Amino acid sequence: MTPELITPPLFLALWALVGYLLGSIPFGSIVTRVMGLGDLRQIGSGNIGATNVLRTGSKLGAGVTLIADVGKASATVLLARYIAAEDAAQLAGFAAFLGHCYPIWLKFRGGKGVATFFGLLFALSWPIGLVAGATWLSTAALFKYSSLASLAAAAILPILVLLFSSNNLFLLSITLIMLIFWRHRGNIIRLLNSAESKIG
Repeated sequence: MTPELITPPLFLALWALVGYLLGSIPFGSIVTRVMGLGDLRQIGSGNIGATNVLRTGSKLGAGVTLIADVGKASATVLLARYIAAEDAAQLAGFAAFLGHCYPIWLKFRGGKGVATFFGLLFALSWPIGLVAGATWLSTAALFKYSSLASLAAAAILPILVLLFSSNNLFLLSITLIMLIFWRHRGNIIRLLNSAESKIG
């Protein structure tokens, strides 16, 4: 249910710190400032993710933010796996996810973690990442709710872990589900009340 612990505890702690700091880089805020789109914290939901960047009217800015947020999680996992081992890769990737959601640079008020969630999955197990991504796309196309698509992709993660015999990701998958749902708690309430904004 968890990866074999190979990396010494001190180095695991170091990878967790590296992952958190990389994940904490608020690319959405950086992109909007560089492109002269304003202060992202004062726009739309105030979220630092690509969806809120899109509310500035810049598809380019949203695309750059999405790629950067996916990339920082993937790069963290791949770097830790290359230098250390799978246990460090999972921990560093999870720390990057936490860093995006609770960045030290923004007083721990970050994004909802969806892009970093997918970046983490693709780097840890690309087949699982592909199916989760397809789940997001199909749910979004069918119901037109980005938040519902994110929740659906997260909800099936433990099933995918078992189907693809990636049992060492099971504990991580459960933890990610809980955090994704927690970060979307406001969206869940709006979905239940039919008050959630649709895509487009």
